[in-house]
Amino acid sequence: MGLEIMEKDVEIVFQPSGRRGRVPAGTTILAAAQGMGVGIEAVCGGKGVCGKCRVIIEEGRFEKLGLVSSKAHVSGLSAVEEKFLSPEELARGYRLACLAQVRESLVVTVPEESRTAKQVILEQGRERSYRLAPAVKQYSLVLPPASLSDARDDRQRLLEALEERYGLKDLIVDYTVLRDLPLLLRKEEWQVTVTLWQGREIIRVVPGAEVSHSLGIAIDVGTTTLAAFLCDLTTGELLGKASRMNPQIGYGEDVLARISYAMTEEEGREKLQQAMLEAISVLAEEMTAKIGREALEVDEIVLVYNTAMHHFTLGLEPKHMGRSPFVPAVSVPLDIKARDLGVKINPAGNIHSLPVEAGFVGPDNVAVLIAEEPYRSNSIKLIIDIGTNGEIDLGNKDRLLSTSCATGPALEGAQIAFGMRAAPGAIERVEIDPETKEPRYKVIGEDKWYPELKVTGAQGICGSGIIDVVAELHRAGIISKAGRINGRLETPRVRKDESGKLQYVLAWAEETAIHKDIVITQGDIRAVQLAKGAIYVGARYLMEKYGCDHVDEVILAGAFGSYINKRSAMALGLFPDCDPEKVKAVGNAAGDGARLALLDVEKRREAARVARQVEFVETAVEPDFQARFMEALSIPHAKDEFPHLG
Repeated sequence: MGLEIMEKDVEIVFQPSGRRGRVPAGTTILAAAQGMGVGIEAVCGGKGVCGKCRVIIEEGRFEKLGLVSSKAHVSGLSAVEEKFLSPEELARGYRLACLAQVRESLVVTVPEESRTAKQVILEQGRERSYRLAPAVKQYSLVLPPASLSDARDDRQRLLEALEERYGLKDLIVDYTVLRDLPLLLRKEEWQVTVTLWQGREIIRVVPGAEVSHSLGIAIDVGTTTLAAFLCDLTTGELLGKASRMNPQIGYGEDVLARISYAMTEEEGREKLQQAMLEAISVLAEEMTAKIGREALEVDEIVLVYNTAMHHFTLGLEPKHMGRSPFVPAVSVPLDIKARDLGVKINPAGNIHSLPVEAGFVGPDNVAVLIAEEPYRSNSIKLIIDIGTNGEIDLGNKDRLLSTSCATGPALEGAQIAFGMRAAPGAIERVEIDPETKEPRYKVIGEDKWYPELKVTGAQGICGSGIIDVVAELHRAGIISKAGRINGRLETPRVRKDESGKLQYVLAWAEETAIHKDIVITQGDIRAVQLAKGAIYVGARYLMEKYGCDHVDEVILAGAFGSYINKRSAMALGLFPDCDPEKVKAVGNAAGDGARLALLDVEKRREAARVARQVEFVETAVEPDFQARFMEALSIPHAKDEFPHLG
């Protein structure tokens, strides 16, 4: 198939990397991806014979991206694609990137199996102690066999045996268990192992006494990534971890874009939910297979997420989450049958959702709180969970406040000219010489720094590198306190682009893997300022409401907080001044909280109490919000002092 000759350029956005660019109409999606440094498997070199370069053409109007994407915006389906792709895949929008030509604007999702560069997703938090008291427990027993003199029905026989042996009363039996109960009881001569949920419902009966332990999964459902933990519910042992990009990212990078999609697109809400439930089922299948088990052996899943993701995953109407006063459909903890959601584990199993705190502060923030337990501390702690949406908590055992802020995806590499998510090839560390204005940088997957390593695998820059580079640009005098690039400097690193706008060249084309100059634009700097300003002003409002002028400790939660240079973050003005020795990263605290809730039902009750006790502060309605936000855009701040920066 020859390329169609067209005169215009069209815009294409690749998800989940967030890479965006313009290509001539008629360019194949694979060629566009290669030119923009987006890794897509193409074993055959793009000849259309391996079928590995599968991508998904997203449908709809993407307000945040400012474009409309449609299957009609690519060339017609080829016979080769019909051979490799199933009818279900074609209906979802799958195409082969080497054969599909771009005709109009596109949003293209590169699914997990087609990516060459695997994302670096923080799965683990830190070591924490816990009490083992899960909702799911197993009981072994031998029942008296049925006989002419004892013709009780099988259900009654089982219930009475459990009461006699273990004192368990008033139990109910899930319908899926009842269907095969006669066979299960008789297979091992009336010896069975019974699985109970919350001590009141039988959700599984397995013949025999020596059976495998119950399995449970805790999942931190982030706006951008999912991190899952497979646990043995009898011993508490962590059996496996897995992560993947959030499949909903193809429908919008942030929650507001996805809310808009759900409201404006036909079956938008259903598409968002189905994408997430499929991802959860796949995670369960992958993790259990690695230990020689099956997803059907998983008896419970605990989910944590922000409020919008909570609504999308559970299929709740999200419309009112997108407008003031941002009221959720439900705030209390929820327990839903796996079969009712369509999650492919034990159909009688339970999906537990931690409570929503308020507005956009959801179960993920509650999970962070029960993991870090600031409500048991004497010192005042500032906890920042930085993601596409930021949650901030401040306080101690006397009082606890929280807020949320729309940081956007800039700190995760999106909305940045050469931004990318944390993956091999991403610049993750940057230093700039204040005298020569020359940079040093380190790329994920490489031990040495440039310029010691003359040619690097650099493809772009991720969140931790973005924080470093903007802080270093300011320290080196390349940008002002207001974030403006100084065009009068005598260095080839500062130059103007084709439209006359200033930029800083971080990496020259000949030293990169994409053979293009990797630059930091004025727009990139502004995007970072907007994100960090939102976090800073949120933290200051909480300090003011609490009545403190400093914090004793800053805790950075989440993947982003674990990888950034804390001095660069404070130099940028990401959070108020604090002794650097009192700034610590705790990893995926939301994931830790989800695991704690999976393994200890008391933690669920604690989560419900804390969610109701925390005072939520809606900063955007404060009368001086705009003025304070503008002050927080300065680097590190227009007025506030940072004595610990030295």
